[in-house]
Amino acid sequence: MDTRSKILASPPQPWPAFAAPLAVVTGYFDLLRAWHVREFAGVRQRTGARSLLVVVLPLAGEVLPQRARAELVAALRMVDYVVTIDHGELEELVAALQPAALVRLEAADARQARQLMEHVHRRQTR
Repeated sequence: MDTRSKILASPPQPWPAFAAPLAVVTGYFDLLRAWHVREFAGVRQRTGARSLLVVVLPLAGEVLPQRARAELVAALRMVDYVVTIDHGELEELVAALQPAALVRLEAADARQARQLMEHVHRRQTR
């Protein structure tokens, strides 16, 4: 599947027919890292999900625009679909889709990004 065809309109009307069970992973993915890939693979393995939808949320002070982050995530083979939405739309999306699993990575994303920036700053000031 072409990477760009994995990115759904926000929100798509109608939603595609996801293969059940569906897992939804949310986050910022501003600096896509290997641990994201491990998380996606782990979600599929733990839940037995046949479809994986990744929700890319907006982020203040982002390094990459939301659309660019969506394209990076969509390029991963284990990701079936990607959608970009605002924080306020997330509850509505989850209610509409009723996924078998919902994994929220926003806090871990912020923590990992902060640790990476601190590491780079320490290296720069030596």
